This record gives sequence, structure tokens and C-alpha cells, in this order.
Amino acid sequence: MKSFVNLNKGRTPRQAHVDLDGLKDDELGRGGFSGRAAQLYRRNDPTKYRVEGDYRLRNLNGNKLSPADMDDPRGLPLALFENADCRVSISRRREPMPMYARNAAGDESFFVHRGTGSFETEFGTIVYEPGDYVIIPKATTYRVVPRTDDNFFLICETVDELIVADFGVFGRHAPFDPTLITTPEPQVLASDGRDEWEVLVRHGDDTSSLFYAHNPCDVEGWKGDLFPFKFNIRDWNVIMSDTLHLPPSVHNFMTADGVILCHFLPRPAEGRAGVERVPYYHRNADYDELILYHGGTFLGQELPTGLIAHSPQGIHHGAPEELRELARATHDEIDRVDWQMISIDTRRPLRPTRALRDYEQRKAAEKNSK
Repeated sequence: MKSFVNLNKGRTPRQAHVDLDGLKDDELGRGGFSGRAAQLYRRNDPTKYRVEGDYRLRNLNGNKLSPADMDDPRGLPLALFENADCRVSISRRREPMPMYARNAAGDESFFVHRGTGSFETEFGTIVYEPGDYVIIPKATTYRVVPRTDDNFFLICETVDELIVADFGVFGRHAPFDPTLITTPEPQVLASDGRDEWEVLVRHGDDTSSLFYAHNPCDVEGWKGDLFPFKFNIRDWNVIMSDTLHLPPSVHNFMTADGVILCHFLPRPAEGRAGVERVPYYHRNADYDELILYHGGTFLGQELPTGLIAHSPQGIHHGAPEELRELARATHDEIDRVDWQMISIDTRRPLRPTRALRDYEQRKAAEKNSK
């Protein structure tokens, strides 16, 4: 349903998200910030609540999670959340995969939080570094070959095809110049003397192995408009406003049915006096939000690098009021926002996996035993 009227009742600021005069700015919105919305101006911080039950915010220290691929070369990433449209996992692989992989269940986006190395694909090799998105289309054969011991990937698998978001009136070079993506050059990879090469295929929730007598990366050339590629966040041109804090949807990178990949990157801070620089309190009625803190600072404070935060749809979340007050008090001293955060928004609720629930139970038992 499209808006037919916008109402203004009671005590409200003249403009949304500007000059709050002590009020707490709380947005209830549909369609992930692009649909109908209500700004509720409260006396109290709406995130000050106590939870009973499993409907809650989750904060995970990814640096303390140990996926199977961290110690076992044949191990798989650790799945954290999933729904009918996607699965979110982390990988901390230290050693090269001894086999190739092929995901017949969907596309894969690897965000490189830490580490360097390469993805050997049948299209050619993609060298990765921190800040890269590496996009692997469905059913592509590849393997990860780390060059460093400390690797950390945030992986989003989507059932639907991942495509670049529609940036509409921004034109061809905002928010990024499409010539800055990196595509692989064809390269026939020789065998290393083994008798067979395994390709581990994920199909649905099951896996099977295909065995070849040759290295499956034997492509001498390719053409077309379907291919793996990488893009680094340093080449992103942030869309911003000097007079209003813009919603997360302007930072969309890629989308699939029910899934949005976006990121929040360094930029000049909003300059107009009275503009709220901290994202307003909100309940995203139609999307779960998951964020990886990649690095940087906000208002001079170091962000908790490696933290993974999940906010279910319909629950209040946002920075504490103390941080909002600090942002207002330092308006004239601080002129940049230096955060680096990677976000995955999903239309269907994300369910914690069995592995994540087991981890939380172990941590709770350890805490109670002290």
C-alpha cells in the first residue's frame, strides 16, 4: 500500500531527524526504509527493556568462534543464521582447501574481514585482501587458498541470484564505477601429481563428491555476462547528505530475493547544526539486520572489530542515548564518520542455527559455573 497522506500529531520536530529538543526519535518502518513509516517522538530511550525468551538482539564475537575449517583443511564454515532465502556463515580457514567446492544451492558472497590469499575458480584466479567482496555464482567450481594464517570471511549464501542493486538516478559511477570490479583471467591449472581431484558439491542440505582425473580448473577461455568477481570497499563512493542522516538503503551493494548486502563506510559527518548523526532508533518491521564490525571508529571510539550483531525485525535497536548526546556535544569538533560495517538485511526472519545455539549454551554454562 502506498502512502495516501502523511499526518503530524502532537509535539514533533519541524523536520524528521533534526532538532529533536530532548525527544527520542523512533522510526517504525515498512519495506526496509523504503515503505510507509512513522516517526514516534518519545520521552524515554526505547531500547531500555528486559527480555524473556529468544526474541532478542544477539552480539557474537567472531574472533572467538572456531569454524571447522579453522583447524581441519576439509572442514566447512560455521553457519550462524539461516532462513528460506539465505544462510550466513563465517570461515576462518588457515590452510588451502584440499578439494574444490561447488555450491549448487545458491550464490555465495565472501566478505574478507581479514587475511590474504586467492580463490582458484574455473574462470581463473581471484586474489583477495581485506575489504574485498568475492562473489561466486551458483554452481561455480572453486577453492580457497589462503596465504596467511589469520583469515576471516563473512559468507552469505543466497538461493536467488545476487545482482548489483539498482542505483537509478545516481548514474553509472555512483556509488561505484563498475570498471573497478576485478574479474579473473582464464588459467589452466596443472595437476600436482594426485590421481584424482575432488569437487565437493553442496546440494540442498546435503553434500556429494565428484572426482576428476584432472584439475577441474582447465578452462582456456570464457565469455559472457555470468562470472565470479571481486570488489573492494575502498572503491565505494558513499552517498551522503550534509543536512540529513540517510537511511541504510542508500548504501545497498547487491541484492537477491529477500536479501540485501550493504555497508557503512567512512565519510564526512552531517554538517548542519541540529542534524542527528547517530542512526535513529528504529524497528525495521520487515527486515532482520545483521552487521559485521569491520573496523574504524565512531566519535573517536574504536569499533569492536569482528563483532557480529543481529537485530530481529520488529525489535527496537540503536546506539544508546549517551552516544547520541556525545554526538551532539562534539558536533563542532568531529567532522568525520570513520566506521566500516558490513550489513546483511533479510526479509524473512533469520533463525539461529543448531551450531550457534549449542555455542550459546556452552558459553552460558561457562558463565554460570564461575
